[in-house]
Amino acid sequence: MTDALTIPAELLPHDGRFGSGPSKVTDAQLAALAAAQPGVLGTSHRQPPVKNLVGDVRRMLAEFFALPEGYEVILGNGGSTMFWDAAAFGLVRERAQHCAFGEFGAKFAKATSTAPHLAASSIRTAEPGSVALPVAEDGIDLYAWPHHETSTGAIAPVLRPAGAEGALTVIDGTSAAGGTRLDATQADVYYFAPQKCFASDGGLWFALVSPAAIARIEEIAASGRWVPESLSLAAALTNSRLNQTLNTPAVATLVLMRAQLEWMLAGGGMEFTAARAERSSGILYDWAARTAWVTPFVADPAHRSPVVTTLDLADDVDGAALRAALRANGVVDIDPYRKLGRNQIRVGVYPAVDPEDVERLVASIDYVAARLPR
Repeated sequence: MTDALTIPAELLPHDGRFGSGPSKVTDAQLAALAAAQPGVLGTSHRQPPVKNLVGDVRRMLAEFFALPEGYEVILGNGGSTMFWDAAAFGLVRERAQHCAFGEFGAKFAKATSTAPHLAASSIRTAEPGSVALPVAEDGIDLYAWPHHETSTGAIAPVLRPAGAEGALTVIDGTSAAGGTRLDATQADVYYFAPQKCFASDGGLWFALVSPAAIARIEEIAASGRWVPESLSLAAALTNSRLNQTLNTPAVATLVLMRAQLEWMLAGGGMEFTAARAERSSGILYDWAARTAWVTPFVADPAHRSPVVTTLDLADDVDGAALRAALRANGVVDIDPYRKLGRNQIRVGVYPAVDPEDVERLVASIDYVAARLPR
């Protein structure tokens, strides 16, 4: 049985967590959580200790992303899935255009397409492993696409569509935010959850919003449109300015995120984290280039993710057996996205992952693969 293989200790990663989300949480973050416990956990989120924590995270995100004048960081309860519904209520005036090239872009498109108060969305699609790009279209007041498709490891540019003046550009940055470069001026809303590059846990969404997005939120809130309060972006905007959320936030998530942001900013900010992720993903892509039985799933190098590396395995390599043997040795969560149904590995190399551990991962995979029946 291959899952009974013992990989030599000198080959194994020091930390075997390579999930595409939730991602590796570092020991330094856990220490920060323990240190914060007496004054923050189990206390009111309307009081200074927790409000100051929220304020720290908002300020640090603004610094990390070098937000332009007038942009704000807002947050709310729930993850990116919740934000899709909030956007359908509070950002789309009449009709949206979506680019869907994987699971998560398609889900946001479904949210606006089925909303009874909106016109049917325009949806541009591409096969998983490639990307679709927006094109200016009459009657569209919001253009939306994922910066990075976690399910496939494909990354798209964040650039305002030419000829789309007056419309909002809304980008799902969940698995890219914090590990890739971003010019925030190219989006009106860049939203994400903290359990990927920010090495935290779920339960919250964050959004970088432009003055135009703020105006749209306020316009729709004043229009008389019915919006559930829990999905109200106007309520999220008001509460965020008070460094709080509508309901009790995931406080431990905020503590973990603040600790990760401290590390990111101390290292050099966005350039530091993007370069670190690129180094890690580069190790995997270089390995694929020299290994006959491994092929990058994303064919175009320009669209290959620096934070989630998805690699096809040859038909005669039993991917399930390979992953089982690795898991038995403490190397976990490199499974492919379930709905793709491909013989793959998918490796999360967010900034918290040590590039040396990625090198050790490659060595461990090679060790197991050489012992698989072919």
